Amino acid sequence: MKTISKVAKQLNVNVETIRFYERKGLIDKPSAPSTGYRVYPEATIARIHFIKRAQTLGFTLSEIGELLTLSDSPCHKVEQLAKQKLAEVKARLAGLQQLETALSAHIVQCQSNNESDSCPIINTLLL
Repeated sequence: MKTISKVAKQLNVNVETIRFYERKGLIDKPSAPSTGYRVYPEATIARIHFIKRAQTLGFTLSEIGELLTLSDSPCHKVEQLAKQKLAEVKARLAGLQQLETALSAHIVQCQSNNESDSCPIINTLLL
């Protein structure tokens, strides 16, 4: 078992992040022993690690909370949440691809622009 500062260092997170997770109910706040230092069990450390990994996959803290409640549920429930996240990611990717296409087109317009007092990108943004 480790103190909050040791857990934060081990997991490369801020102490305030751990406290935030406690306030949000994502992890349990350990009781204060007579020594005054709260110690975190390995299960809590593993849970924080899970939260951080889920965040890297794009899950929000709200969705992570739901995942944590589903840990003992049938896999199809978790699968549904993952499918929903995948659909969101695909939609964002499609939007980013559209943005890439538009920016590329504007850059080509700039490169072929012979007017020194006019910029196609600025003109497009002004519309």
